[in-house]
Amino acid sequence: MEKYSIDATANTPDIKFDLKNGELNISGRSIPENSLEFYNPLFEALDKYLADPNPKNATTLNIQLEYYNSSSSACLLSVFKKLEKFHKATGTSPITINWIYEENDEDILAAGKNFEGMVDLPFKMISISEN
Repeated sequence: MEKYSIDATANTPDIKFDLKNGELNISGRSIPENSLEFYNPLFEALDKYLADPNPKNATTLNIQLEYYNSSSSACLLSVFKKLEKFHKATGTSPITINWIYEENDEDILAAGKNFEGMVDLPFKMISISEN
């Protein structure tokens, strides 16, 4: 499996994970009825990737969520923790988390900063203009 993909719905985010290039994109709304059930396949894909990452590439996580619930927040933290554990164990593979938010969305910006304070990984806060 070189790519893992879930199309967005009204309650779940769009997830695109290119395992070959180490790029994971999560965007949209994340309010699934059962967050753990929804995110478990992503956790499995991430574990597979982290067991054998492409050493030539950095790992990049792009997150652009407009809204998410508390159970999704816990799942996102699990993703960050997996990446943090991998980074500490290897110390070689660069990891970047791009937290993308609309310029006037202070709540999403604050959430990104909260996550940044919970893990030892480099976060980039990226403001985009509202359409």
